[in-house]
Amino acid sequence: MTEHVFTPMPGAAPLHQQVRAQARMEARLMLRNGEQLLLAVVIPVIVLIGGVTGSEHLGLSLDHAPVDVFAPGVLALAIMSTAFTSLAIATGFERRYGVIKRLGASPLPRSGLLLGKVGALLLVEVLQVVVIGAVALAFDWDPSPSALGLVLAVVLGTAAFASLGLFLAGVLRAEATLAAANLVYLLLLAGGAVVLPISAYGAFGDVVRWLPSGALGSAMRAALIDGATSWRDLGVLLVWAALGTTLTARTFTWE
Repeated sequence: MTEHVFTPMPGAAPLHQQVRAQARMEARLMLRNGEQLLLAVVIPVIVLIGGVTGSEHLGLSLDHAPVDVFAPGVLALAIMSTAFTSLAIATGFERRYGVIKRLGASPLPRSGLLLGKVGALLLVEVLQVVVIGAVALAFDWDPSPSALGLVLAVVLGTAAFASLGLFLAGVLRAEATLAAANLVYLLLLAGGAVVLPISAYGAFGDVVRWLPSGALGSAMRAALIDGATSWRDLGVLLVWAALGTTLTARTFTWE
């Protein structure tokens, strides 16, 4: 009896191929969305240019050249905008329109979906680093990077804000998620010690250093200004990432 072999063979692709395809699709969708592109690239670049030129005109007292202080903070802001605000808003509307529910019925497991979203965030963040770094270099930015400190700050910052963004999207309706994510973004931008160093906040700095925004900003400045790894700030980000992951795992629903 002849055995027939069907090509292509039926069945799901390996998990790494599913995650890679999901990450590419998620990244394309993020970059095609005008609002998310605004949050990911345009606003951070405007903050960088405005901060550098404004500090020079106002004569702000900073420990280093304005661009050396603002560039790491704006990179931290870009991570926050992508991993928290953009992800929360996109996921909230995906839940509303049933996109995530349909993905849940596909061969892609829940872990693969989350890994795909994180992979897309990292791809977009590479673009952000290139664009913001190019603008900063045009202002004579002279970083002294610690590769270990920088990579850990980006990875743990992304994990912390992504888990919190997914938690927000999982417990609120899409419209409420849109409002809450933008409000939190503006509050942390203004008072979360992400763009400016903690020393600029006086006594309030003892509070904001424990926020994920303050920890990420401080870790980025330590890595790019001092060439050091700020283990305390990385520990704070790790705690926030663990907290956000736990809350998301307990509350996130498909619709």
